[in-house]
Amino acid sequence: MKKALLGLLALSAVSTAAADSVGGFLGTSSGVYYRNDLTVNSSVRYSLNLNAVNLFRGGSLGLGGDVAYLGQFPGGQALAGFNPYYGLGLGADISLGSNNQLYVYPHGLLGLEYQITTPISVFVEGSVGPYLGLADGGLDLGLGYSARLGLNYTFR
Repeated sequence: MKKALLGLLALSAVSTAAADSVGGFLGTSSGVYYRNDLTVNSSVRYSLNLNAVNLFRGGSLGLGGDVAYLGQFPGGQALAGFNPYYGLGLGADISLGSNNQLYVYPHGLLGLEYQITTPISVFVEGSVGPYLGLADGGLDLGLGYSARLGLNYTFR
């Protein structure tokens, strides 16, 4: 009986984590991410931006990342295998060295995902929102945007 209960517990732990995914993206920034499914129609994505162009700029080291809640639109597979989704996120970029800067970017996003095979899909998404920057030169406020083209690998 104990073995059966432990087996069911292990199976349930594996099945809840089975829909998580990892991937990478290119666009206005490039990076990697981990996506944790909350329900069948929603997930949380944790991204690390590895923008090689801005990694070392003017004697500074720059890194960034974001966290985003993603949800699927109702009737999501109605577009011939394309799955539209929406989201809300919060991004941050930091630059340390000769140019010390911190930017915070709350944003809304829209995306479209296409399942190529069972574990692999591709996506394109865009986001827009205000940004607030603190730098050596003072305060910077504006409207930011980004675009991404990415690849997902889903653990099933």
